[in-house]
Amino acid sequence: MTTLILYSKPGCHLCEGLEAKLRAMTSPPFNLPLTLEIRDITQNAAWFQVYQYEIPVLCRLCPGGETTPPQEMRLPRPSPRLSVAQLQKFLQKHL
Repeated sequence: MTTLILYSKPGCHLCEGLEAKLRAMTSPPFNLPLTLEIRDITQNAAWFQVYQYEIPVLCRLCPGGETTPPQEMRLPRPSPRLSVAQLQKFLQKHL
């Protein structure tokens, strides 16, 4: 199962659109094995500092090992015009 992290904030229409498409990908007919974690940058000063001008930001959570913590791998920013099917192809390419 792949875990994706979406950095967003309330009222961001680009963030809301990407979140809706990602959620649609986990439902029929796509049924992709994704876990989506939404992180509101207004709730964490460090996230806000890093992402305030770049949201939505999509990252993949890469599991760590016995001695290493999990790492986030930032993905390229998908176009907001992508359909759900196009976003699926985009993710397959970048995951």
